[in-house]
Amino acid sequence: MLCCGRALDSPCTLAMLVGFQFAFVLYFSLGGFRGLVSVLVHSMEPEFDYSRPHDVYTNLSHLGALVPHQTGPAAPTGPASQLKDCQVPSPLLVGPVSVRLSSPPTLEEIKEKNPLVTPGGHYTPPDCEAKHHTAIVVPYRNRQAHLRALLYHLHPFLQRQQIHYSIYIVHQSGNSTFNRAKLLNVGVREALRDEDWSCIFLHDVDLLPENDHNTYTCHPQYPTHLSVAMDKFRYRLPYSQYFGGVSAVTPNQYLKMNGFPNQYWGWGGEDDDIAARIRLSGMKIVRPPVAIGHYKMIKHKGDQGNEQNPRRFDLLKRTRISWRSDGLSSLKYHLLSKELEPLYTNLSVDIGNDPHPPKKGQGSRKQALPPLMKAEPKSVPPTKDCKKLHPTEEDSQ
Repeated sequence: MLCCGRALDSPCTLAMLVGFQFAFVLYFSLGGFRGLVSVLVHSMEPEFDYSRPHDVYTNLSHLGALVPHQTGPAAPTGPASQLKDCQVPSPLLVGPVSVRLSSPPTLEEIKEKNPLVTPGGHYTPPDCEAKHHTAIVVPYRNRQAHLRALLYHLHPFLQRQQIHYSIYIVHQSGNSTFNRAKLLNVGVREALRDEDWSCIFLHDVDLLPENDHNTYTCHPQYPTHLSVAMDKFRYRLPYSQYFGGVSAVTPNQYLKMNGFPNQYWGWGGEDDDIAARIRLSGMKIVRPPVAIGHYKMIKHKGDQGNEQNPRRFDLLKRTRISWRSDGLSSLKYHLLSKELEPLYTNLSVDIGNDPHPPKKGQGSRKQALPPLMKAEPKSVPPTKDCKKLHPTEEDSQ
């Protein structure tokens, strides 16, 4: 036997033994084959220096000069006004961005920093034709400071990605138990009344993205979970089927899984139900690399009206049976008002009452509620886009 081009001798044998021993120790120290694969996969991920983030408004100052001064029928049209397609990836991306968690600016100050955002929280790149069209749906109640922080951060974040987008805030009226998933259903339906969005983002109000390479676009085949590395979980995915925080679906993916469950009143369970629907409908969850999917969560106390859902585990046991009947196909709500605010579209909705309200003192998520908003129910006729989702009259009942 030859080793190193020579007959096997003591030094060569010793080197081989040391090499095998090192490989053996490394293999088991990494947790066996799976651990070794994990290390190899992570070694191929992009690297970013989060210790030196950029200001979230970096690379946007030149866009201020592109604010259109002439709009309406008299605006120039024709070949001279045609724009080239936006580049993918956008040349404006900077990677890690700073996150402002406390003392967010006023809505007026945020609007001044985003002159190209039009009423309803609508934005279209002024210097190129966007390839991606995304609606951001945010379930909401009584989180004014969090909302300002999100708007201050998210608008420039998305503008640097050169996508066409609108932000929809779905405000649950009344003081019944909060129902995140049902509000998301409402937001998806109402957003698709406005435009044929190619991608719909489901976004918690207290999560702020830290890397603009985490593009707010959809995977063509499968639902995408984007908040894979939250500071709350030490920038690790808590478990493999986790789908909470920030996620995205195309309208077709949303239809295939019958939307989201309507029966989860209170905190917890709906994310796992949605993940189960994805599997049961023949799809899978895709994610960006951990190095890109970084998010910071705004710390806050538990909300009164969003106590832990004591029925969540019982509901999850029935997902395999209930997902086809509980979701978009069973959605009922009253649209109380739709207002095009300077930075977002506000949808105030009555989604009904929790049929199993928590007992007094149950749960640990407590926070004082402001006075209830009062508005008259407003019926909105279905549009072509809405009919593609659900061709019944339930939406205004």
